[in-house]
Amino acid sequence: MSLEIQGKLLEVHPEQSGESKNGTWKKQSFVIETEDQYPKKVCFVIWGDRTNMLEGLSKGDSLKVAFDVESREYNGRWYTDVKAWKIESTQSQASDSGSGGGGAKSSPDDPFPDDLMNSKAGQEDDLPF
Repeated sequence: MSLEIQGKLLEVHPEQSGESKNGTWKKQSFVIETEDQYPKKVCFVIWGDRTNMLEGLSKGDSLKVAFDVESREYNGRWYTDVKAWKIESTQSQASDSGSGGGGAKSSPDDPFPDDLMNSKAGQEDDLPF
């Protein structure tokens, strides 16, 4: 099962490495925050050569992350990893939508076009509760 999520990069943790019975390993984790009505923070881990996908990214960058969730048992306890396998910067889509003539509709695949999001910005006060 493969999933995708979008959010802003909050932090990138230092790379870790070591030796195991299978050889040398390295991993790096990073945290994004979704841009939903109720934002959620998700910590991902990247293993091996994929750690170079984080190069050039900065705090606040908008990202789309493809990931898998995997659990494993060790000494009677269960551990779960959220393993990223693809990271795409969505910065260029955001900057393209603000320039030129058809701005808000930057992509037909975008489920939340800018004009839709902006039109809902002032409606929060209209809630009956």
